Amino acid sequence: MRKIIAVYIAGAALMGFSSPGMTADRPLIDAHIHYSHDAWEGLPPAKAIELLRKTGLKRAFVSSSSDKGTQLLYKEAPDLIVPVLRPYRKRGELGSWMHDNTVIQLLESRLAKYKYAGIGEFHAYGDDVETKVLRSVISLAKKYGIFLHSHSDAAVIHGIFKQNPEARVLWAHSGFTDPGEIRVMLKKYRNLWADLAFREDHAMDGKVDKAWRALFEEFPNRFMIGTDTFAPERWFYVIEHATWSRGWLNDLPNDLAAKIAWRNALTLSDWALKKKSVKN
Repeated sequence: MRKIIAVYIAGAALMGFSSPGMTADRPLIDAHIHYSHDAWEGLPPAKAIELLRKTGLKRAFVSSSSDKGTQLLYKEAPDLIVPVLRPYRKRGELGSWMHDNTVIQLLESRLAKYKYAGIGEFHAYGDDVETKVLRSVISLAKKYGIFLHSHSDAAVIHGIFKQNPEARVLWAHSGFTDPGEIRVMLKKYRNLWADLAFREDHAMDGKVDKAWRALFEEFPNRFMIGTDTFAPERWFYVIEHATWSRGWLNDLPNDLAAKIAWRNALTLSDWALKKKSVKN
């Protein structure tokens, strides 16, 4: 794995991915990056940061299974990494974490020790939002003044805002739902943002889909891009995804494109990271 990734990075540079035309013309913030335990050996922190910088990112929202991965990257490049606390110790906990009360203690200890912009990305559906663990997650986000990165259906989003109407939520993959339902949710909740990770349906051949364009224009401050490196091999696609994103963003008016590319993510991360003390 280490050799393969090293060859990929070198090849990307030779292909011109690190040239100004590819990285500097359109700044980006990637709001959906993972650096989990099975990625560390093949892609050490210094190499991971090198790859993210080649991509031309201003910042990257990083969460990991376990949180050690996020801390490794943040230590390497605190100017680049926006740390987000994932409630998973390892892979395989996506469907069980909300029923494991030890997760509460884990999150409390990490939040007391390190600085984070959010909690997530976590997976939850339907009545999961009523579990003791997820209720505690929502409460901790409120206490520390940070956002929630929720990979969930609309029912969980409704539940989060029912428990804390002032919550700030980043909806992973825009809920994997259609633009019509996303519009309903964005209208209802002013503190809901949506990432576009794995939402290739919004742009084809460098052109933005008509329904998505209307949604972006109606809610210009509520979308951001993301790659989602959920598995080690997904790190191969960080540069490719950035190049593709710059392509379809060029089909939008420049101010709107800049908001989706980086300004919206910067606004959300700066809101969270400027907090100097814990709210009571």
